[in-house]
Amino acid sequence: MSEATPTGHELTLTNTLTRGREIFVPQDPENVRMYVCGPTVYDYAHIGNARPVVVFDVLYRLLRHLYGEDHVTYVRNITDVDDKINARAAKEGVSIRDLTERTAAQFHADMHALGALDPTIEPRATEHIEDMKAMIETLVEKGNAYEAEDHVLFDVSSMADYGKLSGRSVEDMKAGARVEVAPYKKGPMDFVLWKPSKEGEPGWTSPCGIETPGRPGWHIECSAMAGKHLGKTFDIHGGGLDLTFPHHENELAQSRCSHGTQIMARYWLHNGFLQVEGEKMSKSLGNFFTVHELLDTDKVGGRKWPGLTIRLVLLMTQYRQPLDFTEKSLVEAEKLLDRWAELMKANETSLGFGRKPPEEIVTALCDDLNTPRAIAALHAFARDARKGEFTAAQKLTDALEFLGFNPKGMFSRAEKTEIASAADPALAERVEGLIAQRLAARAAKDWAEADRIRDELTSEGILLKDYKDKQTGEPKTSWEVSR
Repeated sequence: MSEATPTGHELTLTNTLTRGREIFVPQDPENVRMYVCGPTVYDYAHIGNARPVVVFDVLYRLLRHLYGEDHVTYVRNITDVDDKINARAAKEGVSIRDLTERTAAQFHADMHALGALDPTIEPRATEHIEDMKAMIETLVEKGNAYEAEDHVLFDVSSMADYGKLSGRSVEDMKAGARVEVAPYKKGPMDFVLWKPSKEGEPGWTSPCGIETPGRPGWHIECSAMAGKHLGKTFDIHGGGLDLTFPHHENELAQSRCSHGTQIMARYWLHNGFLQVEGEKMSKSLGNFFTVHELLDTDKVGGRKWPGLTIRLVLLMTQYRQPLDFTEKSLVEAEKLLDRWAELMKANETSLGFGRKPPEEIVTALCDDLNTPRAIAALHAFARDARKGEFTAAQKLTDALEFLGFNPKGMFSRAEKTEIASAADPALAERVEGLIAQRLAARAAKDWAEADRIRDELTSEGILLKDYKDKQTGEPKTSWEVSR
């Protein structure tokens, strides 16, 4: 197997399993395979959920460039059977099917707004129950699982190197983990593969001759779906750092023991944690934001934020590092995108689309998805384009298109404002009227009323800019559409 890709590049990735950077060599260059844990569909995806979607979307785009679009299979699942789903459906008084369908559609809409491509395959857990049951029965037959009181549990003691992925010994895990205490468990770290369904919960005919209807545990779902669509072993398994243990550790254990293999995925990639304004995201702290809230409400900064602005913030930090998601970073990202859009607009009639990405971008991403380095290249292209170099403007366009920013759909704020004014004269008239009222309030030193008007317009995506007329010195205000 050659270490160079068909394009001649060498891709290096940090492998959680080996705790080091490695040159990526796929099992089969004709079918590069990647599995990423997807959403549990009971609520809107929060900004922390969006980070792995965007990170692995960039990797997916890179792999398709390096090996060819028809030679990459990307599987991202949907978990549509889970305790949280049952609880939310009961709370809302709706069917589980209605809840999961609605929430999955919300997830897709939000991720598309962030510029994410659809995966090649998006399996749902409920469509793979028979695959899960077959895997569970195999694990029981091999002595890696056991039935107890209508449950089936994985026997952690049956796997000598359990804990290898997370780098923890079983004893350390026992000491630090909050595990379910149950008299039927042989060992405290044993985890559920199948459990009986309570009244009102979804249930299926149970494996292993258990008469009570039941449903799968969380971990077995991903093992079964990955095995079904990617095979017993595959190239890359990705997800957030919080999934390393217990979810990915247990996935790996189930899959290896069931399939009789030494590996599940050859490369395990995990993106770092996300904080908001320097603190852990928490509803109690009031800094818990969903992607939907950022896109469609004024919860952050009193205004809505474009999806591509959010995408750029998520890529400004290298994927393995912790990311501090702040209002300041959103403002910075939006200004960058506006400036880049203006440069492309100035060269619009000559620019081409659907071309290959610049070498500088590919080289940066082949360095363990070094997106800050790629963004530095964007800055360099923009600087040269500002000097009138068309080649640099074309590179900027090609790079943004490759990174998922859709240059054809990017407009500067000035152009958005012109479009909004032409399309909705009533909007322009209303905004101008409120600006006049605000100028009058400022002249009367009624700062509270002036602030109220500004906040009202900001919540509608209208940004005001105060300045003085260079000739008369009189206060003036211009406005821009920010979304």
